[in-house]
Amino acid sequence: MQPQFTETDGLRVPRFLYGTAWKESQTQPLVELALRQGFRGIDTANQRRHYHEAAVGHAVAAAIAGGLVARDDLFLQTKFTFQAGQDHRLPYDPATPIGLQVEQSFASSLAHLGVAAIDSFVLHGPSRPAGLGPADWAAWRAMEAIHGSGQARMLGISNVSLEQLERLCNEAFVQPRFVQNRCFAVRGWDRAIRQFCSANGIVYQGFSLLTANREALAHPDLAQIAKRRGRTAAQIVFRFALDVGMIPLTGTSDADHMRADLAAFDFQLDPAEIERIENLAAA
Repeated sequence: MQPQFTETDGLRVPRFLYGTAWKESQTQPLVELALRQGFRGIDTANQRRHYHEAAVGHAVAAAIAGGLVARDDLFLQTKFTFQAGQDHRLPYDPATPIGLQVEQSFASSLAHLGVAAIDSFVLHGPSRPAGLGPADWAAWRAMEAIHGSGQARMLGISNVSLEQLERLCNEAFVQPRFVQNRCFAVRGWDRAIRQFCSANGIVYQGFSLLTANREALAHPDLAQIAKRRGRTAAQIVFRFALDVGMIPLTGTSDADHMRADLAAFDFQLDPAEIERIENLAAA
């Protein structure tokens, strides 16, 4: 079996994360289920529109109280989301400056999750589609201050373009350690950003690997690899992600699928198979 953890900045980071978006009332039982199946990395956000962060915290507390895990076994990742990505249930006062909004959101996340520190604190996408504006820098500087306090062990950014990521890395005092993007096969699995991440000590996290790639999952090349390996197409995609250095996310609500997803650690693809999957969009 392949190792399920890697080390980043001295912290043990799971190579597979359980995503908690769009779970609503099922958030707590599904996070508890994921932890029972073996997931040790949980991704959430202080964005009530798509996440129920407090329910994630209830699940974590129950798992710790029940002796299933200790806090140190877990990798908890949450996000600050600008007002444009929120609904009316804001975790901060929108009348305050962006930096204070970040501080309020983060304090709320600590309370929701019932922890003293967050392992990864992520900017949930820049405030604009191109470039980085004053709001982005105000948010990042506030995140850097929280990192400096020791309450956020690592920082990251999601839904980011290569140009935005390059600018952030050029001007940030604290470098991002994670990039989390929706990963499309038809766009080369975000190859340019993955290459930049690899060259700059950043770990790429890929989400929507299945839901954004239904055509790829049905591709004859992928089906052939899956048949030869005796695996599902989903397992092949997740194994591909691991083999090219991604941390994949899954949000499945099915226990069998959770176990099947983690079984991607039980095998490896050969270089020719990886290359074929890299180039599915061109095939």
